[in-house]
Amino acid sequence: MHDYQRDFIDLTLQREVLRFGEFTLKSGRISPYFFNMGRIDSGAALAQLGRAYAATIQASGLTVDMLFGPAYKGIALAAATAIALAEQHGRDLPWAYNRKEAKDHGEGGSLVGAPLQGRVLIVDDVMTAGTAVRESLALIRAAGAEPAGVLIALDRQERGQGELSAAQELTAEFGIPVIAITRLDDVLAYAGERPSLAAEHARLLAYRARYGVTG
Repeated sequence: MHDYQRDFIDLTLQREVLRFGEFTLKSGRISPYFFNMGRIDSGAALAQLGRAYAATIQASGLTVDMLFGPAYKGIALAAATAIALAEQHGRDLPWAYNRKEAKDHGEGGSLVGAPLQGRVLIVDDVMTAGTAVRESLALIRAAGAEPAGVLIALDRQERGQGELSAAQELTAEFGIPVIAITRLDDVLAYAGERPSLAAEHARLLAYRARYGVTG
């Protein structure tokens, strides 16, 4: 595990983004952990999150020409990532986002920011059904640009309706990579390194064995 991944998990625990316990998910599954990016609600926390996203892009080796943030959560995430890429890695990438409803006055349209062109990386929080990402892919391709992939904070590595996770289904359907700052495997490794999280580590392992995917 990279240092930026440990730092990210530290941040999620400090801000109670990542919580351990017993949580009923939309799927009806009882999960031993819950992940809520809405708890990143301060400037310092958002800046640290942006640095984690930026470090993940650098580590991925993906060729990326610009960033795109799906409304609404992805807007702040793409902005923070663009700032961190410029300040931490000397990469001044353009970025854009969409409106939920097209504007019929002023500049109009549903897209704001830099024109969509080249290889566009979608920046979002987590992936469940992947609806927002699919809408983003349609916008990017309609503009004549090429989706470079999807960047998320956490890959739960958990089966959806079938045998694949939401991330794997998206890759299979559209042929683009889904990269994450951390995966459930990383959270497991982090918990396994800390005696104070031994009970949570055991519950995570059991949940992974029951619902997890490989790869």
